[in-house]
Amino acid sequence: MGIINTEIKPFQATAFKQGEFVEITEADVKGKWAVFFFYPADFTFVCPTELEDLASKYEELQGMGVEVFSVSTDTHFSHKAWHDTSEAIGKINYYMVGDQTGTITNNFGVMREGQGLADRATFLIDPQGVIQAVEITAEGIGRDADDLLRKVKAAQYVAAHPGEVCPAKWKEGEATLAPSLDLVGKI
Repeated sequence: MGIINTEIKPFQATAFKQGEFVEITEADVKGKWAVFFFYPADFTFVCPTELEDLASKYEELQGMGVEVFSVSTDTHFSHKAWHDTSEAIGKINYYMVGDQTGTITNNFGVMREGQGLADRATFLIDPQGVIQAVEITAEGIGRDADDLLRKVKAAQYVAAHPGEVCPAKWKEGEATLAPSLDLVGKI
């Protein structure tokens, strides 16, 4: 079953955010745009480069009304220890969600069978709690926060402008398309 245009499922978890442990549920996600950024494990190799890259865009995402939830099957205690000991991870101000039960990871369908680890996956969720974009990469392929930012802008544009769509490589301020019978076979 496809996951695009489906609503996020209920969950409850503890996250580390800005020096505190906080309880979160799916209700905390609704009402704003959200990014769920799954990664395999704390204290690893590609993961800190991705999380640091995302941290560098967090303020801009916040300005766009987007909250970020990084998720791994590590505990919130492990997230705190990593945040306190890694220069790269110490830059993170977004939620670092502990999903040691695997509930959230399984809800999004990105649990590695028999390993207890999340795939490297990104989900963009609209204010109604509906998944609008998904990216999943292989273990050794890191994601790019600039491309995520572009996708968020496109999704927000399309949501605000019914009847318009964003073509490939669309950047904010560029022309969009209005699908119609007149465009068929002309692009």
